[in-house]
Amino acid sequence: MHTTGSRIAEIRRRLGPELLILGHHYQRAAVLRHADAVGDSLELSRHAAASRAPRIVFCGVRFMAESAAVLCGPGQTVYMPEMSAGCPMADMVRPGTLEAAWRTLNRNAADWLPVVYVNSSAEVKAFCGRHGGITCTSSNAGRAFKWAFARNRRVFFLPDEHLGANTAAELGLPDAHVLVYDYKREGGGVGADALSRARVALWKGFCLVHTAFTAAHIAAAREALPAARIIVHPETPREAARLADARGSTSQIIRYVQSAPDGATIVIGTELNLVQRLAEEQRERVTVKALAPSVCANMAKTNEANLLAVLETWDARRIVRVPADVAAGARAALERMLAL
Repeated sequence: MHTTGSRIAEIRRRLGPELLILGHHYQRAAVLRHADAVGDSLELSRHAAASRAPRIVFCGVRFMAESAAVLCGPGQTVYMPEMSAGCPMADMVRPGTLEAAWRTLNRNAADWLPVVYVNSSAEVKAFCGRHGGITCTSSNAGRAFKWAFARNRRVFFLPDEHLGANTAAELGLPDAHVLVYDYKREGGGVGADALSRARVALWKGFCLVHTAFTAAHIAAAREALPAARIIVHPETPREAARLADARGSTSQIIRYVQSAPDGATIVIGTELNLVQRLAEEQRERVTVKALAPSVCANMAKTNEANLLAVLETWDARRIVRVPADVAAGARAALERMLAL
C-alpha cells in the first residue's frame, strides 16, 4: 500500500532536478521531510531563483511564494500546496490605506523613505520599490534603517510595528523620535508636532505568533529556569523583548541554539514547530524549551495531502502569479536590500 509520503517521494525521484520543494522553518516535520531546502522566507526565495528547476513548490505562506515568483526566471513556475495560507500581518497593509498614509507623512516634508519588511505582499514591496525604498529581513532591519538615514531620509517602516520599534531602540533612537501610524484612525492618529520630530514612523501591524509572548512569560521562565538563556524573535513586543537575553531572526535563533555550550538550557520565543524541531535535534546536547506555545495557523494549512495534490495535478489554480508591473517594483526593493 502506497502512503502519501511514499507517493510524494516517488514523484520527487521521477522529476529529479525539474522539481524543487521549499519548506519554511515553521512547517511541520511531516512536510519538511520532503523539502529540498529548509530556511526562512528570503533565503528560500533566493534558493529558488538560483536553481534551474522549472517547477517550484513553496511550503510556506503567500508573501513568501510571491517573493520567490518575483525573483525567479521566466522559465520557472511557483506553486503553493494551499493557496489560502496567507499572513494576517501582511494583510494589515492594503494599497488604499498605504497611499493615504504616504500622503499624510509627506504633507509637510517629503523626506520619508519606505523600509518594508519582507513579510509583506508583493504589492506593498512594489510600492516600496516605486518610491525608492528598500526591503529588509528581521536580521538586517538595522542596516536598512541606516541605509535610509545615510541618505538623510526618515524611515516609514511597515508592516510590523514591533520589529520596527526594537530596531529603532537598538539604534539608540529616543522614543520621541519614533511614532506609530495607526491605519485604523483618521490621519493615522499622529499629530503635526509628533510628525515633525519623528525620524521613524511605524505601521501598526503585528504578527499573531510573536505578540503572544509577554513580559509575564519571561518572568515565569526566569523563575522556573534561573540558569536558562532566553531568546525571542524581534517581532515580539518591545516590553517583552527587552527582558530577553537576546533577540534574533529565525536563522539567528537556530545559530544561537547550535552554538550554545553543552548542558545549556535555552528558552525560545518563536513559532512552536521550530522550537520543537530544535529541541529534538539538540536533545543530546542542550535543553530547548518554548517560552509559550504559539503556532502559526496559516503555516499549518500546508500538509502532506495538499503537497501531494500539487505534485499529482499541477493545478493552475495553485500557481502564484505576480503581475509584471508589481513584480518590477517589488524586485527593485528586494534588489536594493540584496545590494547591502
